[in-house]
Amino acid sequence: MKHTFTAVIKQDEGWWIGWVEEIPGVNSQGKTRAELRKNLRSALKEALEFNRADALSSAKSDYEEEPILV
Repeated sequence: MKHTFTAVIKQDEGWWIGWVEEIPGVNSQGKTRAELRKNLRSALKEALEFNRADALSSAKSDYEEEPILV
């Protein structure tokens, strides 16, 4: 399942920096805009994988996974 997230990006002192609006703590930088986008994708993927593993670990057993549409 693909999701769309929003990046806030800007160039500052020769670096491109960005934050993913929907997920606190997901931010990155890059020498180019393309590198920043690649780095943000990587940081976002890692954060989502960590959050999923943490949620499943907290639930331990006898849980269900259910999609939530917003």
